[in-house]
Amino acid sequence: MKRFVKDSFSGLPGDFWWLWTATLINSLGGFVGIFLALYLTNGLGYSPSFTGFVVSLYGGGAVISSILGGFLADRIGRTRTILAAQLTTGISTLLLGFADSATEISTMAFVVGVSGAASRPAIGATIADLVEGPERQKAFSLNYWAGNLGFGASAAIVGMVAEHGYRPLFMAEAAATLVCAILVYVQVPETSGKRSREKTRDSRFLAGYASVCRDWSFLGIVAMTFLMALLFQQAATSLPISMTLDGFSSADYGTVISLNGFMIVLLQVPLSRVVKSVSPRRALAVSALLCGFGLTVITGASSLPFYFSAVAIWTLGEIIFAPVIMNVVSQMSPSAARGRYQGMYQLAFSGAALVAPISSGNVIDQFGTRTIWILCGVIGTVAAIGYLTLGRAAERRSNKSVDLAIATPS
Repeated sequence: MKRFVKDSFSGLPGDFWWLWTATLINSLGGFVGIFLALYLTNGLGYSPSFTGFVVSLYGGGAVISSILGGFLADRIGRTRTILAAQLTTGISTLLLGFADSATEISTMAFVVGVSGAASRPAIGATIADLVEGPERQKAFSLNYWAGNLGFGASAAIVGMVAEHGYRPLFMAEAAATLVCAILVYVQVPETSGKRSREKTRDSRFLAGYASVCRDWSFLGIVAMTFLMALLFQQAATSLPISMTLDGFSSADYGTVISLNGFMIVLLQVPLSRVVKSVSPRRALAVSALLCGFGLTVITGASSLPFYFSAVAIWTLGEIIFAPVIMNVVSQMSPSAARGRYQGMYQLAFSGAALVAPISSGNVIDQFGTRTIWILCGVIGTVAAIGYLTLGRAAERRSNKSVDLAIATPS
C-alpha cells in the first residue's frame, strides 16, 4: 500500500500541488453549473424555454473562452490569465446570484460561462510546463481526479443547501473562485518564462491560431476528441430521456449517473498507473470503444442493472481517456503555443456541449432512443480508428522531444 501511494503521488513538483489544490477548491465550490436550471425553474419560477436559453448561454460562453483563454495564456502568461478569469468569474457569479431581471440573468450567465472556462487552457499549459517526461500524464490524471473529487462533494452539498435558499451557493462559489485565483497567483510561478527560449511571431490573435490550424494531425486529434465529447454529453442529454421513456424516475437517473463520479474517484489513480505503460494511441482507441459500446448497451436496457452496466463501461473509457488525451495534446504542442493548443483542445468539449443537446434531441424525436445508442457505437468506432491512425504523429513528436531533451546540454 505504501508503495502504491508513493508511486501514485510522488515525483511531482510542489508548484503542481498548489495548482492541484486550487483545482480541488474550485471544483468544491462549483455549484452554479449543477443547480442553475433548478434555480431558474424552482427558485425563480421561469419557464423551461427561458431556462434552456440561459443554460445554453452559460454553456455557449465556453466556446468563446476556449479560444480566448488559449490566446491569453500564451500572450500575457498563464497565471495572469488564470487570475483574470477567476476574478471575473467570482464577481460575475455573485452578480448572477443577485440579478433580478431576465436580461440581467441572461447577461451574467453568459459572462460566468465565458470567464469560468477561460482558465482551462492556461491550467493545462501550466501543468505541461511544470511537469516533463513520463510524470506528465500522472499530473494530468491527478488534476482530473481532483476536479471530480470536488465535483462529487459539491453535488452532494447543493441538495442540502438549496433547501434553505440558493443565494448562499452563489456566494460560496464566488468565494471559492476568488480563493483559487489568489492561491494560483501567489503560489504558482509564471511558467511561460520557463519555456524554451523560442520566440513566436504569432503574437496576434488570428495569426496565432492560424499556425494551430495548419497543424493537420493535431486538428485530426481534436476532431476525434469532439466525437468523444459527444459521447460524454449523452449522459446529460439522451440518458435521462431514455430512462424517463422506460418508466424510471429522476431519482433512478440520479442513482445511476452517480456511479460515474464514484468510479472516477475510486479508480482514476490506480487505472492511470496501468495505462501509463500502454501506447497513447492504443489507450485512446480502447477508451473510444469502451465509451461508444458502453452506451450502445443501453439499446437493450430494460432494468436498472443494464443502465448501471452501461455507465460502468463508458466510465472506464472516460478514466482511461482523460489523462492520456491531455498528455497527447501537451506532447503535440510547441512550447511557445501551448495555451492556444490547449484552447483548441477545449473547444472540442465546449462545441460538443452546444451540439449534443440539439442533435441528440432531434435524433430521438425522429428515430427513437435505440438509434441514438447505436450511433454511439458507430461514433466510438470512428474515434478509435482515428486515434490509432493519427496517434502515430503524436508519438513521433513525443519521441523527437525526448531526443532533443537528451541532446540538449543542461
